[in-house]
Amino acid sequence: MNAVAWLIDIMARLRHPEHGCPWDIQQTFQTIAPYTIEEAYEVADAIEREDLEGLRDELGDLLLQVVYHARMAEESGAFRFDDVVEAICRKMIRRHPHVFGDETVADASAQTEAWERLKAQEREQGRDQQEDQSHLAGIARGLPALMRAGKLGRRAAAAGFDWPDLEGVIAKLHEELAELESELDDDVRMEEEVGDLLFTVVNLCRHRGLDPERALRRSNARFERRFRAMETALARSGKSVSDADADQLDAAWQEVKRSEG
Repeated sequence: MNAVAWLIDIMARLRHPEHGCPWDIQQTFQTIAPYTIEEAYEVADAIEREDLEGLRDELGDLLLQVVYHARMAEESGAFRFDDVVEAICRKMIRRHPHVFGDETVADASAQTEAWERLKAQEREQGRDQQEDQSHLAGIARGLPALMRAGKLGRRAAAAGFDWPDLEGVIAKLHEELAELESELDDDVRMEEEVGDLLFTVVNLCRHRGLDPERALRRSNARFERRFRAMETALARSGKSVSDADADQLDAAWQEVKRSEG
């Protein structure tokens, strides 16, 4: 028995209605979905930390989620794990005609464009069978907001709704910031303008080929590192963040930034 077959067998035993684990038996697609999302983020975190040993473990946890969902689907007669694997294999072959066919691509950028065209063609072919005919159909509402904003922007751009260049996005960014500043006394309107500002920032990233999720993760890590260093620096002078005044906090923060070069 190979390793994947072993894992599939383990899951089948965990879900056995009589001899399985009570917790695993009572789970559904809906109850497991949050764990699937969590495991995907833990994979991303291990990559960000360049922790390859941790990545191995996190990828195993993520694979377990795939096997879990496939097992529940098999129990309902919908599909099996092998069907999942076959579907992704066929998709990869279909979307890489330059590898498995006779087409050629110049470089990675050209391949990205070809990939998006193929995905668009597949959506068009399936659109006739869908009630939702929008170019934005099928973008999961459960995605993290920044990720979903990026997908919405890319789909709209593929349909021809986009700024012609980066300067247009920058101008829109300034416009949204000005609108935010004009709504500081209205919490409801301010929330809307903050959302518009964030959406524009995501589109700015798209125009430059940046990943907003990755950018924010790095910013979070940078802030945490600097804040902890500031706490340490203040502690050496017998103070805490709560004790220090605004000038002392700013001085400590700037010193930490200077020390990082």
